[in-house]
Amino acid sequence: MTDLKPLATLIGDVVGSREVADRAALHDRLVTVVDLVNVRFAPVVPVRITVGDEYQGGFATVGEALVAALRLRLLVLPEFDLRHGIGWGPTTVLSDEPRVEDGPGWWAAREAIGSVAAKAASGALRTAYRRAAEDAGGPDPAAVNAALVSRDALLAAASPRSWGVLRGLLSGMSQREIADAEGISPSAVSQRVRRDGLDALVATDDLLGQVV
Repeated sequence: MTDLKPLATLIGDVVGSREVADRAALHDRLVTVVDLVNVRFAPVVPVRITVGDEYQGGFATVGEALVAALRLRLLVLPEFDLRHGIGWGPTTVLSDEPRVEDGPGWWAAREAIGSVAAKAASGALRTAYRRAAEDAGGPDPAAVNAALVSRDALLAAASPRSWGVLRGLLSGMSQREIADAEGISPSAVSQRVRRDGLDALVATDDLLGQVV
């Protein structure tokens, strides 16, 4: 067992996974997007699929975990949807092979995803954050969760085509490049950015990414 150390833990799973007919296709998709996120963010504990459609990982900051969660969702929408719980607090590694982790940080993440699952039928919330305790440090849950409620609501209100535009914006593509990739005009991209609040989503993502 290693010493306890603070970590931003992330737990995710697939919304309505029991209704997915092609489980093999779902698993393959998860493997692909998890690999992409690991390359993009290089988390302290690489995101990995654990049991069924659940996956876990650990990040140096809460902000990194928050932006990684959004990328994971965008990489599977619209075919599937994901929910995430993010926790901040001490963690420990009980064993390396297979890797088993424990500690208040993981319990906080489990509590967070449980709160999302409990509210799934009544709204668009797909992401929540908890911290193990005030003396564990980490950002204020009330402030972070307020931003997450807005982020998830804006994302749910956007159309699938707008999700593609958002993916491009978050990747640093110009509106012209996004238009070419999506097969629409640059003016259509601009309209979607304004109509669906995509500029607000990009700004929120940038600010949440700075959370430590």
